[in-house]
Amino acid sequence: MWGGRTGALLRVSGLWPAGVLGRRPLSCNAASLAGRNSPQCWNCGAPGGPMREHGFFCPQCRALQPPDPARDYFSLMDCNRAFRVDTAKLQTRYQELQRLVHPDFFSQRSQTEKDFSEKHSTLVNDAYKTLLAPLSRGLYLLKLHGLEIPEGTDDEMDRQFLMEIMEINENLAEAQSEAAMKEIESIVRAKQKELTDNVSRAFEQDDLEKAKKMLTKMRYFSNIEEKIKLKKIPL
Repeated sequence: MWGGRTGALLRVSGLWPAGVLGRRPLSCNAASLAGRNSPQCWNCGAPGGPMREHGFFCPQCRALQPPDPARDYFSLMDCNRAFRVDTAKLQTRYQELQRLVHPDFFSQRSQTEKDFSEKHSTLVNDAYKTLLAPLSRGLYLLKLHGLEIPEGTDDEMDRQFLMEIMEINENLAEAQSEAAMKEIESIVRAKQKELTDNVSRAFEQDDLEKAKKMLTKMRYFSNIEEKIKLKKIPL
């Protein structure tokens, strides 16, 4: 799938890792990797440590290493650990990482590296999807701070908000026209935008409880968004 021509193009663009089939290194935020105590290389026994290239390859034999369990999604995607994320840079980083670790590039390597490649690729996909969407990004950031939002939090929400959600759900259930659906979509989109802005300010002010409350509300509206998508699917 990623044949010789593609490999040649990637070598020209400088996206192949150094020492792996002649690939050149991918630029990375060195500060985010400094001080990392990686185990020895499974292939040659060389120490990894902060010199383990990009957290993926052994600096000696260039063998692909297992994923670092201590590395969070923000570090992996070269982002600051914050709610505000440059999604364009996030997408670029995602594409660069997949060019490094995608299983198609390891079809001729050892079974160990093939297995590690699968794990890395899955991890990169999960990190990208998590950090791309404001709700999942916020929930993940809360988790890194030791906070999670359990299911069934209705008792903790104010009655006025729950009534608002109930009314929107009722209107959605009764909506028969495209115009009615678009109106509901517009309302939900505006609510999510307002809540996203509030979550961003809460994290900037280190007000985790407020961020948690706003994210809980976002999850309610996210459920409505899913219902809207399902209703658009023709039976």
